[in-house]
Amino acid sequence: MEESMEEEEVLIYEAMMDDQNHNNWEAAVDGFRQPPPPPSSIPIPACEPPGGQLLAVPAVSVDRKGPKEGLPMGPLPPPPPDGNGVIMMLKGCDAAAAVAKATPAPTPSSTININTSTSKFLMNVITIEDYKSTYWPKLDGAIDQLLTQSPGDYIPISYEQIYSCVYKCVCQQHSEQMYSDLIKKITNHLERVSKELQASPPDLYIERFNIALGQYMGALQSIVPLFIYMNKFYIETKLNRDLKDDLIKLFTEHVAEKHIYSLMPLLLEAQSTPFQVTPSTMANIVKGLYTLRPEWVQMAPTLFSKFIPNILPPAMESELSEYAAQDQKLQRELIQNGFTRGDQSRKRAGDELAYSSSSTCAASRGYR
Repeated sequence: MEESMEEEEVLIYEAMMDDQNHNNWEAAVDGFRQPPPPPSSIPIPACEPPGGQLLAVPAVSVDRKGPKEGLPMGPLPPPPPDGNGVIMMLKGCDAAAAVAKATPAPTPSSTININTSTSKFLMNVITIEDYKSTYWPKLDGAIDQLLTQSPGDYIPISYEQIYSCVYKCVCQQHSEQMYSDLIKKITNHLERVSKELQASPPDLYIERFNIALGQYMGALQSIVPLFIYMNKFYIETKLNRDLKDDLIKLFTEHVAEKHIYSLMPLLLEAQSTPFQVTPSTMANIVKGLYTLRPEWVQMAPTLFSKFIPNILPPAMESELSEYAAQDQKLQRELIQNGFTRGDQSRKRAGDELAYSSSSTCAASRGYR
């Protein structure tokens, strides 16, 4: 009786071990037959040389022992059979070839058109509608602030953002449109400035012209660098010009040329009356007019020569007496306006004329 019970326990134990080994084999077969990943992500391995190793499967135990002795791992069994009982012995290169053969070829509709799609990967396409509705309004607002700011004011704009807008528009072939919009924008601004100057009274005319000139030249110091990419790859390359020169020409045509014949008589009058206009204002206007158009020197050579060197020809010896007379006249005018020459008690008699002549000659050479 006891022997039959022990034999029955042995048979039950062996049946359990057979089920466990069968499950291990099924798991190994499933791992061996696992479907490959999608074709787009399969790296194709290099072909192995002849005699390469066969594909291995996980090792399983074939030595059945009692529960007290454990389940040691035995030698590797041969690969499991497939559904038809045939063992598939594929090398790495053959397996890759089989996967590639099973992968369907891409259809024409799934291919990428490089000519039309490359720019979309590199940068978002900017249409003309995008430019007019999004990009130019940002540039327009920044230009408005730069043109109307006072010297020393802080403008709360992002120069990096504006430069980025210009860069993208140039890359998307909107340079011509952007240049046209910039010229039109600044032209409209200068026309308003010209109308305001025309309505100015004579006693404020010189000062307001000086403010308009200084404000515009200061704005160019920020506007030109912001559009440097358009200047380099469109204006200089295709138009053979420079953005700064074009913008200075706009002020000359729309402001200076319209006011030069009203401005010059007031400047000459202010020159004859000392300190009617501050020296800094007079110097800024005269130097600015010379920068805009050098030939305007011919309208008032003496006035320009006081602020710009080498305008007049060198002084002649025969003109020294005339220069001395002009210097004495200036001294008398200064004394009449309350300016004194200081202590003259230690000066010897007859030195005043010599001093006046020498100082006039030196001043004349300095102006020339």
